[in-house]
Amino acid sequence: MDVVIGPLDLPAHVDEALAVQAVAFGLDPDEVAVRRQIVLRHMQYPGARALGATAGGRLVGFVYGMPNDRTHWWSTVVEPYLRARGHDDWLDDSFVITELHVHPSHQNRGVGRALITAITDGATEPRSILSAIDIDSPARGLYHSLGYQDLARQVLFPSAPKPYAVMGAPLPLRRS
Repeated sequence: MDVVIGPLDLPAHVDEALAVQAVAFGLDPDEVAVRRQIVLRHMQYPGARALGATAGGRLVGFVYGMPNDRTHWWSTVVEPYLRARGHDDWLDDSFVITELHVHPSHQNRGVGRALITAITDGATEPRSILSAIDIDSPARGLYHSLGYQDLARQVLFPSAPKPYAVMGAPLPLRRS
């Protein structure tokens, strides 16, 4: 089945997107309810945009992001970790990938790569940053293959059970 990547009106499709995220990331209904409010708030920020991947008329993946703002919660959490490693300048003039999720039935087919490259290709910032669970995973392997490098590791987010890595890459992303 062909997958089509295109613009996504995320506020209108937030429940469909979060259903994909819940399966891909293992979220329970309470976590989905919290994330729903976060996504809707994020999509009101200047420059926030989303892309979806559809197959057979069904959403099978999505990505969203925005120009980074040091006053946003994520930046305030990661800034001390980046500063300690001499990388806090990455918080300026960067496009942050806020969420990228692909339904397990469509993983390892290039959908995540297509989503992240398409959204960053539209960015006006010279670089991109993101955070991912700090383990050897297919997601981190994808990010490394696109040119993302570890800027800080063992980053602890309040209420997150596992540490994260903050990663950054110059744009455009490497096509490998």
